[in-house]
Amino acid sequence: MILLQSPSRYLLQILSNRIQSLEKGVELDCQWVEFDDIRYHIQGSMKNPNVLLLSVSLPIPPPETVLFGGLPLGALEAIKAAYGVVAQILDPPRDGFNLTLKLNLAKLPPDEEHKHALLTKIASVREVVMGAPLRAVLKQLVTRTVSDLGKPVALVHRPNESFFLVPQADKVTVIFPMRFSDSIDTVLATSFLQEFVEARRTAGLNNAPPCLWSPSPPQELKEAFTEALSANAGFVSFVIFSRHVEGRKLDRTVWNLSTFHAYVNYHVKCSECFMHTRMRRQVESLIQALDRAKPDSAKAKRNSPSRSFKRMSLKDGNNSLGSRSWK
Repeated sequence: MILLQSPSRYLLQILSNRIQSLEKGVELDCQWVEFDDIRYHIQGSMKNPNVLLLSVSLPIPPPETVLFGGLPLGALEAIKAAYGVVAQILDPPRDGFNLTLKLNLAKLPPDEEHKHALLTKIASVREVVMGAPLRAVLKQLVTRTVSDLGKPVALVHRPNESFFLVPQADKVTVIFPMRFSDSIDTVLATSFLQEFVEARRTAGLNNAPPCLWSPSPPQELKEAFTEALSANAGFVSFVIFSRHVEGRKLDRTVWNLSTFHAYVNYHVKCSECFMHTRMRRQVESLIQALDRAKPDSAKAKRNSPSRSFKRMSLKDGNNSLGSRSWK
């Protein structure tokens, strides 16, 4: 299976090309969408090539989630901690966006390794912003200072859809209601998730977070909104312990949980492509077998005996019948 990468490859490429062509001072104006829910817009001018404006539009939040100034809880603090003096938060952001950052490339560290690491972090702005509340809860798990024990916390991760955190003293349960608009995707995703749970039970994955799947909402979500519990592909639960978020594991855990639905959707689409390819190959082989079964028309015409037919008149037919009656 393929794990999705945290940095936006397109954004990282734009930033790297900008660093290499600062002397040219070309105009820059690019927009794109990733994961079908995050919209980016980056601008740069010829007059000040070291300054870039990066705007990000987040998914539309469902009613059960709580945002602060259009951003998830702790997003502003996470941005300041991650980018320092390189990024300045503009208030208000550009129209149609939740966040606008003013990037000053002149303040990047001179060391190439640290510079590339910071550019990669800027390209991971989705993880920094949308993973901020999840990161805060998981950090509390490490320090044993989890608050609001047992109370579900809704976090937005797709347009009008959320997933839930249920903090406990020694663990955090992460629950995903899985929804798919296509009926075929729903069937494949349900089968994929059930196999996903079975794979966790193998000996080589003992240290992975426990994973459960159920067709109905788990008991932890009995206090959640009814509208938030509509899932046609069931519910997936991960139990996160402190050992899963220690040290550098925290960033990887936050990213994998934040993009779990995109991860499942990606592999469902890959499964469809694989099955379509197999079906096309099977059809092609059947067509070839039918073609081999057809006789060669030229050879069949050569081997068939030549026959000629003479049209008989009515008189010839009567004479033939008369001659047969006298015999």
